[in-house]
Amino acid sequence: MRFGALVVVLFGVCSWAGAASVPMPAVPPPPGIAAKSYVLMDADTDRIIAEENGDEPLHPASLTKIMTGFIAAAELAGGRISLTDEVLVSVEAWRTPGSRMFIQEGTRVSVADLLRGIIIQSGNDSSVALAEHIAGSEGAFADMMNRQADELGLTATQFRNSTGLPADDHYTSARDLAILTREYIRRFPENYAIYAERSFEYNDIEQPNRNRLLWRDRTVDGVKTGHTDAAGYCLVASAKRDGMRLISVVMGAADGNTRVRETQKLLTYGFRYYETKRLYEPDVPLKNARIWYGETESVDIGVREPVVVTIPRGHYDNLEVALQLPDLIEAPLSAGAEIGSLELTLGDDALYAAPLVAMQAVEESGVFARAADFVQLLFKRLFE
Repeated sequence: MRFGALVVVLFGVCSWAGAASVPMPAVPPPPGIAAKSYVLMDADTDRIIAEENGDEPLHPASLTKIMTGFIAAAELAGGRISLTDEVLVSVEAWRTPGSRMFIQEGTRVSVADLLRGIIIQSGNDSSVALAEHIAGSEGAFADMMNRQADELGLTATQFRNSTGLPADDHYTSARDLAILTREYIRRFPENYAIYAERSFEYNDIEQPNRNRLLWRDRTVDGVKTGHTDAAGYCLVASAKRDGMRLISVVMGAADGNTRVRETQKLLTYGFRYYETKRLYEPDVPLKNARIWYGETESVDIGVREPVVVTIPRGHYDNLEVALQLPDLIEAPLSAGAEIGSLELTLGDDALYAAPLVAMQAVEESGVFARAADFVQLLFKRLFE
């Protein structure tokens, strides 16, 4: 293609008048959080709304089991295991110390029950049993966990077991846990729904979900608690209100009440002062542009993926959109071909950037039509 210089089209999302008249209200800083590390993320846009020491590697305790559940969900989705599989409980699984589902050595337990034992009861015994079923041994399962961490881009994570029991070189960060939880919710929503269940009974023993926020906040639907002496008290939580989903990670709190209180503070802050806006859809044209030397005279231009942003509440009218397009678009053009770019800004903050693409293919026209376009372009340039 022969492209000329780029032209930039700027406009407010609502109107120029709105962008000019609405002041930029200040967003208060995040509340102080009594924990070693924390992160608050918008699950739809990946924007970090608040954080402190978010990349610091820390002992995760039973937050490890989020990855254990993720691996199990991936194996289920891939058809490599089934919820009805009967897992033979080994001596190693039965003897695993700490929180328990109370499975018995030599018995068989379904994958469905083991998952609830892991997610709801935080069972170390069920984590080891399921790890052995999937990978043959807990060590091999830990290798699977680390490969998955690499694939997800978790840069401060290394696992040595499926439970979160203390081990050398077993660590992760608040940011990595937020990313892992986001991917869990996106990829395996049916499996993730287990995290909202408030109790589970196995072997005539009923245990409540250890995430007390499920009772305190009806918008919370997960995720996981954790505690060891090395890790302190930890909590990953997710809540959805008015179409906005937030993920909160609190690590290293002093006690169970503190981790719940500080998580509530983070979620309240995020929902009160921020909002998620879905602006454009991939099947809706943003612009119809002139195309030269083609069988048609115009082409619809749009985006490949939905455009979603996180912005401070009250700032929607201040959003500015830049469509950067060439001054000359020429055929042939394939559907999905990148033509220009879309940029969203709020004040000095660059919120979003993505390619603009052709929504239809345009074939090159015949020789006489191309000649007519050439003459038209020649006169256009002479009189510009």
